[in-house]
Amino acid sequence: MKKILFLLSLVLLISSYSRVNAQANYTKIENYEVFYGYARHFPQEWMILRRFDNYGKHYLLLVNPQTLDTKVDESNFYQIKQMTIGQARTFFGNSPYQDALKKAEKASVMIQDAGIETGMPKETGISLTADLCPSHKPLDRRIFTDIIAEFKKVETPVPIALSITGIWIRDHQEDLQWLKQLQANHEIYVTWINHSFNHRVSLKAPLKENFLLEPGTDINYEVLETEKAMLKNGLLPSVFFRFPGLVSDQQLVYRITDFGLIPIGTDAWLAKGQAPQAGSIVLIHGNGNEPVGVNDFIALLKQKAPEVAKKQWLLYDLRQSVDDEFETPDTIADPKKK
Repeated sequence: MKKILFLLSLVLLISSYSRVNAQANYTKIENYEVFYGYARHFPQEWMILRRFDNYGKHYLLLVNPQTLDTKVDESNFYQIKQMTIGQARTFFGNSPYQDALKKAEKASVMIQDAGIETGMPKETGISLTADLCPSHKPLDRRIFTDIIAEFKKVETPVPIALSITGIWIRDHQEDLQWLKQLQANHEIYVTWINHSFNHRVSLKAPLKENFLLEPGTDINYEVLETEKAMLKNGLLPSVFFRFPGLVSDQQLVYRITDFGLIPIGTDAWLAKGQAPQAGSIVLIHGNGNEPVGVNDFIALLKQKAPEVAKKQWLLYDLRQSVDDEFETPDTIADPKKK
């Protein structure tokens, strides 16, 4: 009897672990909508961002306001209170997540590169972000093979943030499966950033009427359909959003933060000659369209190799880097709150 109880406990433990750590493919999403509120499953409080149905079950997309971690879980596991976005932001006001939203809104007046441009890691290093815009070219896999090779002795899995578009997901399934396998093998750890669904761009239109500022753009579609595409393909949406072309205006920034998403910019777009500093959010394009930026990053890796070997120059998880910038004294004193 004891053996049976032990095995049952083990199965429940493994099931619980899998539910938290494995991202399912939600292939029959219905009623996907913005939904804000409070969700509590002792001892943790979460902010609700979305809700949806899949094969008759009810799910929530949740964010931990202290760590910026997201997860999808069944709604019946939680005590739930629906709120407006304003009420939810007030309720979770004293948190790194809300502070990051506020900082992004303060930097909303620039037409290019609005949002958070740098993190604050505890040691020297960068947060690497690679954009996967629509492209007819295959994924530039050198980015991933090189960082894995360089960091495998000091940092595994290697953190990277990928800004992904719905069209890239649709058109590059083989590359996507390759990335997912790297993550399943614990070689990389990906933070998936919403980069819009269509990523429309005009070579002639001025910036104020280009990218997501193009007249007639349906922002709800661009944001929510990308999230649905992620979920259908087994990717966990983060709380980050990167504007196509890094182009926005103040109204658009607030539209994005009203989805509960934090706009992420860059202070080091390598292909434009911007040199990374300690704490930089580095931008390269992994979609095959920007080999110069990838070459510059590979050169940077080689330059930093001695420091990498001594753990003096590392890659940082974007969520942790942003979270560290807004960490409160209470959070630092009590790690359980994280």
